[in-house]
Amino acid sequence: MAHIFPVRVYYSDTDAGGIVYHARYLDFAEHARTELLRSIAQDKEDLSLLSLAFVVKSVTVDYNQPAFLDDYLEVHTTVEQAKRFSLTFLQRVLRQGQEIATIKVKVGSINTESGKIEPIEGWILTAIEASSRR
Repeated sequence: MAHIFPVRVYYSDTDAGGIVYHARYLDFAEHARTELLRSIAQDKEDLSLLSLAFVVKSVTVDYNQPAFLDDYLEVHTTVEQAKRFSLTFLQRVLRQGQEIATIKVKVGSINTESGKIEPIEGWILTAIEASSRR
């Protein structure tokens, strides 16, 4: 089951025509991924204390329909693939149950102190995989 993150479209998210600016979808997706990770880590160590960060390696976005000022959206996030050094997220932006954008994001794990790649701790992978099955 997907983690669901609600989003209200504000004036600052739109262009002069009241349509959500294309890059704002990446912000919505980033916030949703952060909340997913926060939800799995709530009973464990804060991820920032582990000197671990996830950096974006690649992103693809398919825009199906525009979103507009004051729309209520939901970002549904699932982990499509969890590997030792990377995660691939599938994120669907929905308005009233209709998919308006699909975002696929691959992130790699790095050590924040050294800047080098670092394996994702086992408990994190287990929690992420469990959250995807809910």
